[in-house]
Amino acid sequence: MYNEIFQESWGSWLPHSRIDSGDMEKNEIEALYITAENSLRDAVRTIDRSGRLSIALLVDDASRLVATITDGDFRRGIMAGFTLDSPLRSILPIKALQPNPHPVTAPVGTPNAALLKIMQERRVRQLPLLDAAGRVADIVLFADLLPEKLPAMGAMIMAGGFGTRLRPLTENVPKPMLPVGDRPLMQHIVEQLRDAGIHQIVVTTHYRPEKIMEHFGDGSDFDVSLTYVCEDQPLGTGGSLGLIAPPREPMLVINGDILTQVDFRAMLAYHQEHRADMTVAVRHYGIQVPYGVMECDGSVVKGLSEKPQLSFFVNAGIYLLEPSVFEFVPPNLHFNMTDLIQWLIGAGKLVVSFPVVEYWLDIGRPNDYQQAQDDVGNAGAPTPDAAENWRNP
Repeated sequence: MYNEIFQESWGSWLPHSRIDSGDMEKNEIEALYITAENSLRDAVRTIDRSGRLSIALLVDDASRLVATITDGDFRRGIMAGFTLDSPLRSILPIKALQPNPHPVTAPVGTPNAALLKIMQERRVRQLPLLDAAGRVADIVLFADLLPEKLPAMGAMIMAGGFGTRLRPLTENVPKPMLPVGDRPLMQHIVEQLRDAGIHQIVVTTHYRPEKIMEHFGDGSDFDVSLTYVCEDQPLGTGGSLGLIAPPREPMLVINGDILTQVDFRAMLAYHQEHRADMTVAVRHYGIQVPYGVMECDGSVVKGLSEKPQLSFFVNAGIYLLEPSVFEFVPPNLHFNMTDLIQWLIGAGKLVVSFPVVEYWLDIGRPNDYQQAQDDVGNAGAPTPDAAENWRNP
């Protein structure tokens, strides 16, 4: 899940096996225990180790349940400025502001029908079952009580750019078709979407579209369905949205020059938790100022910061849009996704940010392209060292 912490994608070890819900053994439950003094890094490791449960159990000294920690809790902590090394107690005030500030639980032995009703009313996907002492005896999942299909979601890959900054590499090939490792960059994206359960993909093209169509065709060779929308003239990162019919389900939009291992399903869950109209993926970016910065009030010096580190969240080029957002997309007009964001905010719509903690690289310049080649190597995906080092731009 979080590749700067785990190397599982490359066959590395995990201290515990994956855990399934229902009739859990005591040692399996204890493997999910964390305390308020554990770090966010520890919480992420525990959530990942929990497998399909996607949960960590915050307990007190007597192993009584204090809180449940999920992927969304962790990412909200990152957006609040905390780091992987921050203690877990630092995000508890944030969790207290969520719709379920206290853990949603049920006593052991509660009938399935009652469990299902609790989960539907409280909008939770995991439900710890407590014994008389307040300790977790089991965990049930909504999907086990009422099997459901994965939420529907389509995707759009924006692949129409000229790749000017990468010339001469892009003189005869569009940037998304540049080879990264053993296959084109866009194939990495298509396969990642497919593996996330997204099979309906629209590709917007402009520069050398035949190169993309010749390689991917209708997508059947890649177990997806691809359709193409060609821009007669460049419409910007948002204008191409006006070339398709409004979707009936959330639409994931991703720039075609991004190499990433973002968890798209976690992004959809986060989007739905916040009931957002639009979710924008962001990533942390730090700048070290090489000088002492003077803090002045007019001509009076009030202080001095020696070579401060400035920290920002920057646009990661991945978006989730509700169908209603397409009402704000003007037809045949050049505009950018940043314009759409501003229009939505101005209209009182809810736009939220989703912090990318996984590997992410925007391949916009020659040194970025070389970095992608170094990161992927012969493994077909970013190597463990690359996943660890991406956080230091």
